[in-house]
Amino acid sequence: MPRIPSLDQSTCIGCETCTRICPDVFHMVSEHLAGIHNPTGDTEEKIEDAMDNCPVACINWAD
Repeated sequence: MPRIPSLDQSTCIGCETCTRICPDVFHMVSEHLAGIHNPTGDTEEKIEDAMDNCPVACINWAD
């Protein structure tokens, strides 16, 4: 069973890094806020790349 990413929108600064790295999972909800539109839309490795590159570390694996 694949792990599911979680995005803390209260911490997100809308830098768009996750949407550029993994657009099949992340999208911009507004000008300054990202969201998850398809949590299993890409590989765990690609999602982890988005996590690792997030400047505010607001993306994690859901429990």
